[in-house]
Amino acid sequence: MKIGELAKRSGLTAYTIRYYERIGLLPYADRDRSSQRDYDASILTWIEFLGRLKATGMPIREMLRYAALREQGAATEAERRALLEKHRDRVYANLTELQANLLVLDNKIAGYAAAEQRIENGHSHRKAR
Repeated sequence: MKIGELAKRSGLTAYTIRYYERIGLLPYADRDRSSQRDYDASILTWIEFLGRLKATGMPIREMLRYAALREQGAATEAERRALLEKHRDRVYANLTELQANLLVLDNKIAGYAAAEQRIENGHSHRKAR
């Protein structure tokens, strides 16, 4: 598939695909007779996985490390697993922090809603803080 089709199907721009290829996140694509990149459809699975790593905050340098290990084959599976476990631990820590922040927001919103209700009922003119 040509780079335009890959961009459309993956949600990445052609520029990002070329950048990922240049830095080593994507393997170099085969070229057709006119020297245009020609990607195998299987690259979509890898791009989706890279997107998940990026969305969960994995730094590019770690993504590059993972990609390099992946290229080395089965001998690096334990190291890849360890890298992903470390990242997963950070994701869980971020989730815990986000949940705590969400609880604070929910409590603040509930406080404002209660204050508005008191004002509507004429019981208090005190503002929520």
